[in-house]
Amino acid sequence: MLPDTVYEAKQIVCPVGLKIEKIHACWNNCVLFRGENEDLDNCPECGMSRYKRRKDGGDDGEDNINERKKWTPRKVAWYFPLVSRLQRMFANKKEAKLLRWHEEGRNKDTMLRHPADCAQWRHFDNTYGWFGDDPRNIRFALSTDGMNPYGNMSTSHSTWPVLLSIMNLPPWLCNKRKYIMLSTLVSGPKQPSDRIDVFLQPLVEDLQLLWEGVEVRDAVVNKHFTLHAMLMTTISDNPAHHNLSGQSKRKGQGCSHCLSETCSLRLKNSNKICIYGPQTMASEESPIPKHGQTV
Repeated sequence: MLPDTVYEAKQIVCPVGLKIEKIHACWNNCVLFRGENEDLDNCPECGMSRYKRRKDGGDDGEDNINERKKWTPRKVAWYFPLVSRLQRMFANKKEAKLLRWHEEGRNKDTMLRHPADCAQWRHFDNTYGWFGDDPRNIRFALSTDGMNPYGNMSTSHSTWPVLLSIMNLPPWLCNKRKYIMLSTLVSGPKQPSDRIDVFLQPLVEDLQLLWEGVEVRDAVVNKHFTLHAMLMTTISDNPAHHNLSGQSKRKGQGCSHCLSETCSLRLKNSNKICIYGPQTMASEESPIPKHGQTV
């Protein structure tokens, strides 16, 4: 059961030592106020104020500089660090065994029953043999999409959670709520669009750290080992895929390979774009409409 209030959620999370980073963000999704930008009051790119200010200017005095931590930020992103959560999983003997199931418990035949059976998994093991030698190394799948947390579809509020699924687990557990990690939560009311990479910076830093290796204790053998992890794939619908890849989702560029050469047409009655192949399919002699044509 999910907690009903934020207070109840903190009562659950805080005792187990799970850290949560509250990061202020630019209203225009330019930067996160962390690292070299942590002490700035305005965005270094667009100049937008970091905090909400009173219209009468009463909070702009020099006496209030030391009180700026109490000011309300315009936009906030929450980040849940990965390393500590993986360390806790390996500290549990049952969870540690499940994290190596893809190697020790999987039925290895010609059938596709698990991501470990796919060509992408084998290709990565052939390219980076040292990574595949230890079945405890983690492979993640990232998924994200916009949602309205208020359950009111009449508003356009869009909050973007970034979720990580552990592909090492058995297929019936990969997408269970217990094993899906919420890594980043981007608050609304507007979607980050193709600037979502700004909010993924803390996650990318943790993934780079995990790629180099982090010392973790394995409860199964009661020894420490160097854990590595990587992002294997992303799972998202077409608009979210464009945001993650930084591509334009206008003008019918639905294919991540064809891009502007995508063959598409706009349906007049539904005002939707129909994508059906590369541009080379439509020739001058062909009755198929060319890119961007409305029918």
